[in-house]
Amino acid sequence: MNDNNKKALDLIQDSHYILIVTHINPDADTISCALALSNYFYKNKIKHKVFNKMTNLPRNLDFLDKFDKITDQIPKFYDLVVCVDCANLDRVGVNFDENIKIINIDHHMSNNNFGTINIIKADRSSAAEVVYEFFEYNKLNISKEIAQCLYVGIYDDSLRFSTPRCDESTFDVANKLVKLGVNPSEIADNLTRRDSLAKYRLLPKILESLELHFEGKVATIFVKPQWLKETGASYLECEEAVNMVLNIKIVDIAIFFRNSQEKTRVSLRSKNNVDVSNIAKYFNGGGHKMAAGCTCDTDDIFEAKNMILKFLENKIKEEEKYEKK
Repeated sequence: MNDNNKKALDLIQDSHYILIVTHINPDADTISCALALSNYFYKNKIKHKVFNKMTNLPRNLDFLDKFDKITDQIPKFYDLVVCVDCANLDRVGVNFDENIKIINIDHHMSNNNFGTINIIKADRSSAAEVVYEFFEYNKLNISKEIAQCLYVGIYDDSLRFSTPRCDESTFDVANKLVKLGVNPSEIADNLTRRDSLAKYRLLPKILESLELHFEGKVATIFVKPQWLKETGASYLECEEAVNMVLNIKIVDIAIFFRNSQEKTRVSLRSKNNVDVSNIAKYFNGGGHKMAAGCTCDTDDIFEAKNMILKFLENKIKEEEKYEKK
């Protein structure tokens, strides 16, 4: 794996124009990883662009250096793609020439190693930690701006240092980034205390859709497209709702449904060591043990909800049958 860090740097240095790619429905981890690399590339005069298919990016990340340089336009020429925090190429939302070389940097256990060079560490709490190790292994200078990006990715994807994969090494990296000039209080303020009014008009509508299933162990919520129009909020401002629902004491699994390009996107979160990656995998999705996602081939949210709940019902019956043996 460490050898892949060196190979990745060699490939970067041998390239003429690099496209750094973030995943659709971008979160702080994918954006911060891309901007950490972008800041290093700018400093070292490496030609590149940071791409995301969406025009609507997370508003609370606009304090990160080079955020305003992210584009939704693919350049005419590039000879290397660097994908960050993407478990597979479907998460990118565009197709690349099969001959293009790809560096794949990620932390999802469902990653299918689609890159020419793959740097995958599924035990890390964020892709930002993997990018940090890329910098560290190759003895690359980490500026304050890069450190800030990496800290944001770790802070957000570890749910403020609370996920099971957040361990001693995570705090060690965070400590090193703070020593490089990161201000934890300032970052927390930027990420958590700059919400839009639209978000707080939307959240009550989503929470009103809450239903409990299987004796309260499973909670479902959804968002309708018209609610977004009514409030002016974006899909990206909805994601917090699924974690809010997971905070209910009796709930082990929280499931969030929303429409996406004539299909239904499903976000799965869990606690108490419950594995939701198997649900996502069954529906051709992926992710982590306690945070995963998939897409149902229907634009009817209620049909998609029934599909997921039916799968869970059958799984519970199988487990009960096994326990009786």
